Amino acid sequence: MTIEPAVGISLLNEANDLPEPLQRALNTVEGVMYNVVNSDVTVLRDASRHILEAGGKRIRPRLTLLSFAAVGGQDFEEVAQVAAAVELVHTASVVHDDINDHGIIRRGRPSVNSIWGRTFALLTGDYLFTKVYELMAPHRDLNIILSEATTALVEGETLQASAVKENNFSRKIYLDIIARKTAALFRAGAQLGATLGGGTSEQIEALGQFGYNIGLAFQMIDDVLDIVGTPEQLGKTAGIDIEQGRGFAVAYNGDNGSENGDPMETIKQKVLRGDTIQEAYQQAKNLVQLGIAHLSVLPDSEAKTALIQLAESVVERSY
Repeated sequence: MTIEPAVGISLLNEANDLPEPLQRALNTVEGVMYNVVNSDVTVLRDASRHILEAGGKRIRPRLTLLSFAAVGGQDFEEVAQVAAAVELVHTASVVHDDINDHGIIRRGRPSVNSIWGRTFALLTGDYLFTKVYELMAPHRDLNIILSEATTALVEGETLQASAVKENNFSRKIYLDIIARKTAALFRAGAQLGATLGGGTSEQIEALGQFGYNIGLAFQMIDDVLDIVGTPEQLGKTAGIDIEQGRGFAVAYNGDNGSENGDPMETIKQKVLRGDTIQEAYQQAKNLVQLGIAHLSVLPDSEAKTALIQLAESVVERSY
């Protein structure tokens, strides 16, 4: 099955072209996601399609597909449903995030909750999560890998909310949060692809470590862009992390002192005039290089090259 790629997919392909079979596979993943959310309950169908039609980076299913190919996987029909499930986990989480954060823009469009309201947005996120079960049902033990990642995601979001509430957003806590809420799903996507592709235990572990490090770097850069980017550039509401007392900037600069009566504005001023952004970029670059080093166990291939390009694009992106 194929469909026309969404805007976000086209932009990503222009920046970092995939080999043709993988581009077709990514389109197949799109088709799987659209088909699985085709409910006869109109609001669930429409709200789910709304967030899917907005596109997005699709970095997680891309990681799954490339990991599958990098270990010698050939038939992408075997991995398309799993790659779609990984992306739906992420999509469901951002729908819920926008409820918690009062985000009104997501992927360059009005968020689900800004159109349908918080109750239907909550139910839409729940619906997307349940569709993950449907997609993963045939894959038996692979469900363990994805369930561990989704558990970590919820734990990370909960730790983040607790740290904000307790005014305890330290560097150590920040790293623990992003390891759970972001890096765990990246790791799972890579492991799932490598397992389905018939990779050795060494290759599966290496790709999992690659995904984990890329996920950490991705979230760090995401947090930086939340500070320096605009809603038009990011395709989502900007500045939420500082406003809500969380993220890289708060963890690395947070205190209760204020120069102008607004603690969050004080943190932003410190970040913009200090070296926090440079520090974040350097840490992200180091993580990317560490991740790439794990790929040495893989034979040279177009897929391996694309994985390296994907990793490098994490720190080079502007949205």
